[in-house]
Amino acid sequence: MLFKSFVLAAVFAASAAADVGVQKPAQEPSVGPDTVHGCYSSKGSLESAGSSQFQSQGECAATCRKLQKPVGASQVDQCWCGDTYPPKSSLTKDSACGEPCPGFDADACGGLNAWTVYNIGIRRQVADDPDPSTSSSKPPTKATSTAPAAVTSSAAASSATSSQDADSGNKTNTVGIAVGVVVGLVAVCAIGGGAFFFYRRKRNAEIEEEHRRNAAVNAFIAGGKPPSSSGGLSFPISVSTRLWHSAE
Repeated sequence: MLFKSFVLAAVFAASAAADVGVQKPAQEPSVGPDTVHGCYSSKGSLESAGSSQFQSQGECAATCRKLQKPVGASQVDQCWCGDTYPPKSSLTKDSACGEPCPGFDADACGGLNAWTVYNIGIRRQVADDPDPSTSSSKPPTKATSTAPAAVTSSAAASSATSSQDADSGNKTNTVGIAVGVVVGLVAVCAIGGGAFFFYRRKRNAEIEEEHRRNAAVNAFIAGGKPPSSSGGLSFPISVSTRLWHSAE
């Protein structure tokens, strides 16, 4: 009897040990209870909701339910929540999620680079994240491919217009400088010519004034006689004549 009890205990212990950390197969989602959706090699767009030393499927599902997120995932003591399942391409075999949950070791909480994903029961129909390989392989649209060419053409046209404007501006500046130089030279020549004629006229007036003074002096010395046609010889002759008459 004692031997039989010992055998039954050993079988029970072995059975319990065999059930530790075993990933449950995927279940049909339903509103209310949380159900396992599968083992994934990526957590996708799920965001961290913290860690717990009592982490389990039920613990993580309760955390995500408080956040009103329909999807939860656990990995050891970590919990993630979100609005969509990870990409279908990251769904992997259940044996990859063999880490016992610290709060309830009969549940599997992911594994090495693996996450146990749940539907927590808020709604049955939940979308999957897009497959990264599919989204990255999309060919570029025509608008994307032609936009640089259009921008380049516009830039080239703008550059050509700017160059033409610069050349036109340079020519205008050159013509303006030339005109300014010519006008300046003309102004300098006009001033110089005016000064020359003014000086010449003034000099002629001084000479004429000097002649009039000499003529007046000669007339006074000659006794009121007008100056002779000999000009400067009238003064000596008049003086010598007076001296001769005085001697007589």
